[in-house]
Amino acid sequence: MFGKCFDPTGARHGLPTYPWRYAPDGLATRRQLRSRGLRPGGQPIAAQIMRPRYRRGPLVVYLYRLDRAKPVRPMTPGKRAALAKAMLARRTCPVCRTDAGYVIPGSLGMCVPCAYPEEWRSG
Repeated sequence: MFGKCFDPTGARHGLPTYPWRYAPDGLATRRQLRSRGLRPGGQPIAAQIMRPRYRRGPLVVYLYRLDRAKPVRPMTPGKRAALAKAMLARRTCPVCRTDAGYVIPGSLGMCVPCAYPEEWRSG
């Protein structure tokens, strides 16, 4: 398993490929960049991490160079308003049109009181 995921030259996979948790220093995933307040900033993918899975194909995560990463852009008032509006839409029940105070579950498609009215009234 380890051999299939180790290709530091990129001859087999087209990109330098490392097994899970064996990437060299100076490379980071998008999530790791974000936790440091950085973003890829348009740079190409530098390498990848590959983790074998048994029933499906391997899990692949792309890596970016830390020295080429740029700071995350600051939140603008317009973007903040758009995100607030989107979150309000996710919390609004389509049946009773009230703000449920939580994101409406996709499995129900409505707030809990609308999905289970008998249990909600008796409880």
